[in-house]
Amino acid sequence: MGWLRNVWLHRLLGLALGGVFLYASAGKLVDPRPLVTIIWGYRILPPGPINLLAIYMPWMELVAAACLITGWKRRAGALWVTALLIMFTVALGVNAVRGIDVACGCFSTSAADTHNAWLLVLRDLPMLAAALILLLAPPRANAEARRPSSAPDPVRFRS
Repeated sequence: MGWLRNVWLHRLLGLALGGVFLYASAGKLVDPRPLVTIIWGYRILPPGPINLLAIYMPWMELVAAACLITGWKRRAGALWVTALLIMFTVALGVNAVRGIDVACGCFSTSAADTHNAWLLVLRDLPMLAAALILLLAPPRANAEARRPSSAPDPVRFRS
């Protein structure tokens, strides 16, 4: 499973996942009010934290996306994205078990844009897998840094 630690795989996953979260945060940053209605529609949280979640969640998505795209603190961004995706997947799964089709609030702030909750859970799982790879399998350092200190230096033995 060494390919999970490939630097280019991490860059590609960071760009893809960061792009998704950057796009998802855009509409919600401008006007978080419709997101309040969407979160309320999940029927999981009491009224108190819904407003705070609607205000801060898009900013968390934006900062995590910036970390994933730029590579600066990529694992920290992956941690936030993993936490957000677990939260989204659990919320969608609860409503799927209840048989309620919900407005996701992922890419649209329209409460009328409802989808089958099971399909939304299935859509989130590959993103969660990518986030977990970024979080739990950090990329390898270059070959020189991986060489054990007891290995002979190839330059020293040249004649």
